[in-house]
Amino acid sequence: MDRTLKALSLLLSYPTVELQQAMPEIGGVLAAEPRLTAAARRALRPLVEDLGQGDVYDLEERYVLLFDRTRSLSLNLFEHVHGESRDRGGAMVDLLETYRAGGFEPATSELPDHLPVLLEFLATRPQAEAREMLQDAAHILSAVGERLVTRESPYAAVFAALVQLSGAQADDAAVAEILAQPETDPNDLEAIDKIWEETEVTFGPDPNAGCPQVRDMLAQMDRPNPRPAEPAAQ
Repeated sequence: MDRTLKALSLLLSYPTVELQQAMPEIGGVLAAEPRLTAAARRALRPLVEDLGQGDVYDLEERYVLLFDRTRSLSLNLFEHVHGESRDRGGAMVDLLETYRAGGFEPATSELPDHLPVLLEFLATRPQAEAREMLQDAAHILSAVGERLVTRESPYAAVFAALVQLSGAQADDAAVAEILAQPETDPNDLEAIDKIWEETEVTFGPDPNAGCPQVRDMLAQMDRPNPRPAEPAAQ
């Protein structure tokens, strides 16, 4: 288990009381990560402290405004390259098959390309394989990170850390193409509804499960092996 990727997955998960209680352990994992520069480790501290000490309702509201109501900051990676095209569905199926081939069954209602889900999977894979998949997403991670920097969000440090762990130099043209996509005002509910009205293709086990939970993830922080694959439904 790559505890650093697991910790970064949890930092990007929906804030809960359980997540707050785990922040000392998560912060300790990140502070001891030699693959990150000292500057990158320091940059993560404000988010770790904020998630550990802030009012959970304020943290939830901030998370929703950033990642759920702002499409340009979506944690669903394929959203940034495929939008709502048919290519996204095919890519999603391929990714889910990759998870299952690796003995990983996402226990969440989130789509397979949701970044915390991807990081949880990569935490179970060999380091070289995880690094390669992060490299494939480096342009998306860089673009979303740049947008978060513009908003002065502490979440930007997570994306910078992921790019650093990938060891990749994101393609400037690919980053610029993503950044050229229009922004949406998270307070303009009518515009948001119009943008998302064709979504909701669900790959998770329970499309009505609501906000993602992290309790099971926290219990697996020290588990050395990935979960065994579940038998296919008959």
